[in-house]
Amino acid sequence: MPDASDRPTVLLLNGPNLNLLGRRDPAHYGSTTLADIERRVTDLGAELGARVRCAQSNHEGELVDLVHGAAGLDGIVINPGAFAHYSIALRDAVDAVDTPCVEVHISNVYAREEFRHTSVTAPVMQGYIAGCGVVGYELGLRAVLARAAEAANAR
Repeated sequence: MPDASDRPTVLLLNGPNLNLLGRRDPAHYGSTTLADIERRVTDLGAELGARVRCAQSNHEGELVDLVHGAAGLDGIVINPGAFAHYSIALRDAVDAVDTPCVEVHISNVYAREEFRHTSVTAPVMQGYIAGCGVVGYELGLRAVLARAAEAANAR
């Protein structure tokens, strides 16, 4: 296995209200906590030879700053939560960094309220996963690492 400095690094970023996972609306989001998700994705990252940094914020500007700070990383897996539906600032931040980014939603947003059917952030992502439950985060990690590898091979 390569030493830590040679391993790809991915930011796992969660938006508003996702700190309440496990308690908030279990019919849509299940009983898994954010800490459980972070542990699962970090463990999978280690199995795949990658480091995973985890962050969550309920504040749009902080999420924008975290995306900007991930510009030198190998990828971002992001669940923007409700910001997916209206945050042009978050969309522009993702678009501004040259880092593969995959958007994840736990629930099938298309089976929910009409306002959830539109994501302003999705068009600037390299992948989009919805409705797979918390496994979507693991799929997102695999996808972003594959995109990062493709980008590295193209250089």
